[in-house]
Amino acid sequence: MCAHLTRERASLLLEVAHLYWDEDLDQATIASKMGYSRPTVSRMLTEARRHGVVTVTVSHPIERLMALEERLTQAFGLKEARVAEDRTDGTSGPGAEVARVCGDLLLERCGPRGVIAVSNGRAVGAVVHHLPERVWPESTAVAMLGSAGESFHLEDGPDICRNLALRLGGHYRSLPVPLVFDSLKNARAVRSEERVATTLELAARCDVALTGIGAVGDGLGVSPLLRRWMTPEVVAECRAKGVVAHICGHHLDAEGRHVHTAICERTLCLGLERLADIPLVIGVAAGADKTTAILAALRSGYLSALATDEPTARAVLALARAR
Repeated sequence: MCAHLTRERASLLLEVAHLYWDEDLDQATIASKMGYSRPTVSRMLTEARRHGVVTVTVSHPIERLMALEERLTQAFGLKEARVAEDRTDGTSGPGAEVARVCGDLLLERCGPRGVIAVSNGRAVGAVVHHLPERVWPESTAVAMLGSAGESFHLEDGPDICRNLALRLGGHYRSLPVPLVFDSLKNARAVRSEERVATTLELAARCDVALTGIGAVGDGLGVSPLLRRWMTPEVVAECRAKGVVAHICGHHLDAEGRHVHTAICERTLCLGLERLADIPLVIGVAAGADKTTAILAALRSGYLSALATDEPTARAVLALARAR
């Protein structure tokens, strides 16, 4: 309180301010109630703010989240970042809020005639599930990699492609072939098939790509989507080479470098060199178990956008500073 503001005057200003700000009375009503003119009440409110009797703070949680988004884009050279508030429900992985903010970004960057390429996995499936419906009959959803198998249902590429097309009212091109083949010969034969080759080429030329970020390493096991192909030998190789993450069928070490493994040549997916040419590649992931993997994916340079939640964003930035 300023020295020249008397106690009596301060009490009067407080009364006027409470009527206006707390009881939501307009200035004319306050003037009538207290026996002053409306201009006098207006001057009192101005005086109350000048002397600190009333302080106005412009604030919203989105301001804090936007600041985090800016830190992520600056730290990792991203084009976009979307951070959702923490909506922890006791489960791991991204929640509905992350899926929604990711979906908003997806629609912002892909118009009615756009092509959206998708990987598989729970996070990508969640984004599609929460995506607002559109009437975009000329849009196309396309798979970036083969199928993990029928047991994954809504988390698998063909179902994600089809569900995305239903949300957008458009077309889809899926890859109903195995993600990893038992032999290099079979992998090459299927990759050369016209439908497979044209689908991967369409994915490479998409407007926006959406991929999950898988965590790999001691105590984390392997992604359920890759488990059937991760033999003890391949797991040992990944451990020896420091693999901590995978995106779109490719393994990465902690520095984001692509790690070549025994299943690389047998994996049917979009090549990393083509992924890098897509205008916007959004990685979506959240959770304490994904921090190291997300950092590796961001360091790889193959992602140009990230959708996550606030605790994960802060953990990734902290981990980046520590290393």
